Amino acid sequence: MDPLLHWRKEFPILAHTTYMISHSLGAMPRRASQAMQEYTDTWATRGIRAWEEGWWDMPVAIGNLIGSIIGAGKGEVAMQQNVSICQWIVTSCLDWSGPHNKLVTDGLNFPSNDYIYHRLEKQGAEIHSVASPDGMTLSTEAMLAAIDERTRLVSVSHVAFRSSWVQDLAAITKRAHEVGAMVVADLYQSAGILPVDVRALGVDFATGGSVKWLCGGPGAGYLYVRRDLWPELEPAATGWMAHREPFGFERGPIDYAPDIFRFLNGTPGVPALYAAKSGYEIINEVSVEAIRAKSVRQTTHLIGLADEHGFPVRTPRDPNQRGGVVILDVPEGKAVTKELARREILVDYRPKAGIRIAPHFYTTDEEIEHTVRQIRKIVDGGHS
Repeated sequence: MDPLLHWRKEFPILAHTTYMISHSLGAMPRRASQAMQEYTDTWATRGIRAWEEGWWDMPVAIGNLIGSIIGAGKGEVAMQQNVSICQWIVTSCLDWSGPHNKLVTDGLNFPSNDYIYHRLEKQGAEIHSVASPDGMTLSTEAMLAAIDERTRLVSVSHVAFRSSWVQDLAAITKRAHEVGAMVVADLYQSAGILPVDVRALGVDFATGGSVKWLCGGPGAGYLYVRRDLWPELEPAATGWMAHREPFGFERGPIDYAPDIFRFLNGTPGVPALYAAKSGYEIINEVSVEAIRAKSVRQTTHLIGLADEHGFPVRTPRDPNQRGGVVILDVPEGKAVTKELARREILVDYRPKAGIRIAPHFYTTDEEIEHTVRQIRKIVDGGHS
């Protein structure tokens, strides 16, 4: 018996759908609708008083739930709208006009991150992307070789979105710090499915979002900043919530708050924070260690089934190098994905990769087997 399957009743969509797409949008917890009702009830009954009764502190209070998942301390995570905003804040803390103007980004990084980095070229930044030889993997040695004394920031996706390749954050962070550079780690595809400890790793910044493995829905990203760096970092991407005395409404240059609030900006998206907290609570209750153990077992099983059916696997076979997703190179993958959805099996397709399949802690082994059998039938021209 799988003890994690008792959580299935908490996710309504599982009653009628084979949900293999938690790497893209985690299933909604039942209690999230209760949290949204709490939001509307609070707004309806407390009105403006809701700000001083909890809303104002929610970016950090909810951030603490994330912190317990990624190894951050209390008050070290601030909720933001999304990872793009987080990256904008991080890069705006740094001076790109001097000799230490190199930004190293890994060739498997999520495109949105790189879009922001390349805009820094107008400020003097030199963007160096470490190319992946196959679009799926990237050697740690290549990343380390790219980090030199001119490097200001190193950006790494802990787990690559396209291939589920796990990067060696510890080694990359060690090398960056040796030359005086900082590291921003994108944890979007690792937090909630792989154990992560940002303080043990020593990363300077970590970003991520709630949409995927954390089952928190859209509109709730998060930013971790190493505590000892706070006094020296003054983000240009800022706003009134970052002020030491925001309700003083002072004009002129900002006087930054001394804590993680200094990395906030405008008024927070309160509804998204209500929606997100249920997923974080559940991940903490289940434990990432238990989730990871099941993920390794089920993704290994999925790879074995793919081998039996002759579907090429575009994911690392070594579980130490694999995140929570298995990518299958299936003929006409985009069309197959569409037909799977018609059959109430949700996966997704990425160009130059294949069909991405992601069991989570609430997935049964039978659902994995059903998914692969249906792919086989569709490829062979069979009917549901």
